[in-house]
Amino acid sequence: MGIPSLVLLLFPMILISESQLCSNWGTYSANSPYSKNLNTVLSSLPSNITENGGFYNATAGHDPDKVYASSLCRGDLSSNRCYKCINSTIQGIIEQCPNQKEAIMWGDATTCMIRYSNRKIFGRMELTPSQCVPNPNNKTGDYSQFNETLYDLMGRLTTHASSGSSGLKFATGSSDGVFGLVQCSPDISKADCSVCLQGAMGEGCGFGMEGGRLLSPSCILWFENFKFYDSTADTVDSSQVPPTPVVNSPPPIANFSPPSQSITKGTSQVVSKIIVPIIVTLVILITITCALLRKRLKHKVENDDTIKRLESLQFEFSIIKAATDNFSDNNKLGQGGFGSVYKGVLPNGRDIAVKRLSECSAQGEEEFKNEILLVAKLQHRNLVSLLGFCSEGTERILVYEFARNGSLDHVIFDATRSAQLNWEMRYKIINGIARGILYLHEDSRLKIIHRDLKANNVLLDEEMNPKISDFGLARLFVLDQTQCITRRVAGTYGYMAPEYASQNRFSAKSDVFSFGVLVLEIVTGKKNSWLSNSNELEHLLSQAWKNWRKRTISNLIDNTLRNGSTSGIIRCIHIGLLCVQENAADRPTMASVVLMLSSHSLSLPEPSQPGFLMYSNTNSGMPALESTSGTTTSSHSLENPEKTTYLSVN
Repeated sequence: MGIPSLVLLLFPMILISESQLCSNWGTYSANSPYSKNLNTVLSSLPSNITENGGFYNATAGHDPDKVYASSLCRGDLSSNRCYKCINSTIQGIIEQCPNQKEAIMWGDATTCMIRYSNRKIFGRMELTPSQCVPNPNNKTGDYSQFNETLYDLMGRLTTHASSGSSGLKFATGSSDGVFGLVQCSPDISKADCSVCLQGAMGEGCGFGMEGGRLLSPSCILWFENFKFYDSTADTVDSSQVPPTPVVNSPPPIANFSPPSQSITKGTSQVVSKIIVPIIVTLVILITITCALLRKRLKHKVENDDTIKRLESLQFEFSIIKAATDNFSDNNKLGQGGFGSVYKGVLPNGRDIAVKRLSECSAQGEEEFKNEILLVAKLQHRNLVSLLGFCSEGTERILVYEFARNGSLDHVIFDATRSAQLNWEMRYKIINGIARGILYLHEDSRLKIIHRDLKANNVLLDEEMNPKISDFGLARLFVLDQTQCITRRVAGTYGYMAPEYASQNRFSAKSDVFSFGVLVLEIVTGKKNSWLSNSNELEHLLSQAWKNWRKRTISNLIDNTLRNGSTSGIIRCIHIGLLCVQENAADRPTMASVVLMLSSHSLSLPEPSQPGFLMYSNTNSGMPALESTSGTTTSSHSLENPEKTTYLSVN
């Protein structure tokens, strides 16, 4: 047995105990409906997977005990080995993850995968939980050359696996002694496959070692310095690509002696050997020259437009300083993770809101200006307009339109001001916020996910029209670049979707969850959490769900709205509960939400239980975020998701 074969056999033995991940998303008891459904669905996998090309999804039972299971064999496995791997992995996952409602296991040295859950997992790209398994041997030789070869190979394998020519979403290949394998779950899209594999490569698993594998629910990536896969031929192999043919130069004219054949034939040979290559070369050169000139001209025009656009948006620091009375505390409107906000008045008398960003941003001036150009293109009646910016020295300043009625939280949570908001005005605010978020998700050029939608990030103009703020500010920083005030501004507890808070997975559905919380706050006039008369912490989602199940939902309605349209108010509570459902896949899109709000004849589905993610210990010592009003709140930045728990309602 050769050394590579011996390594291939011994290396997986080290990894077997590390190839399963048991989730803490809940447990089931023996002989429960969930246990029976799990046994049913797992027992169906071995026979079906061989009949379905090494991939099979199955379900058993009904909610809340429904089980979703997925099985996948590596693309180079024979049917017999695939069957054996799935069969043994089922036994392994039951033994090593007893009573867990969700688990994943890669069996037989990553030749197959079993995954099951009590939530919908089919057709969804998921990067977590992931596992890095590096080769234990350090890399020797030219490290930079190895990395260059590895990146090039994995890039080509990713392209092949995610292309239309690869229905299995599987590819293997080699280049200069580096062997690689990539595979995606066949039920995710080609685009998601590419993103998943690129993300896996970005983890750097096994860099500096002779190999490594990154395992995630939706894709795997594996490389070694020996051939570890079982295919007889690589799907992508640079060593098998023929070199580019070299066109021989014609012989010198002086040495050319025509053969004793007809002049016509001799002339045709001259044309084919000399004239045609020259003409082809000239055409290529002309084409390239024209393309370069067009590109240069287009780039010059774009640069000129960019410069003009920046000049129209740029404010001098002296003007901003004068407008805010040298950033006087009397003009300070609030302070948040990205900096302080001041009211200002321009020389023409226009009121503005000035956000002076924290100096901890590592962004350079050019990057800052480029981001400004992108954000300035976001124009919608329900978004706060960015009027311009200032970038001088270490100063980074954003200039927004001024919202005369302040933020929404200062209105709906104030007993006096909230009494002035009748149902028609509140419905107008709800509808405006929904349309603003829909614009960010689907209609804007940037396709932005807000990630921090909350009451104090919604401003109200003089006609009480809602204006979403901070919708693009996160683009101006990387996530951990706001250390001057908070370690990480990535959302606010109470508004954060459970999958975002616990696993840092965010999507448009994360914004939908935050919108649902906001709707319930607007209708009830209560914050997402508060202290009761008995000094107990109450949660709005918990109260809303209890009242929904008891059919006493009218108990939630703000007392100042008792004379409003009760059916319309209850419909908005219904929509809010649909938006805060625990499973992100069950939440509607913002397009559907806008349709639900505008069409009262449209029937609404029954909501499922919300995601009740709050602190399990309010004295955990975690820092409070500072609100835009300058006072600390009970909301926290996401730093220790393991200190959270789900609060269920029975």
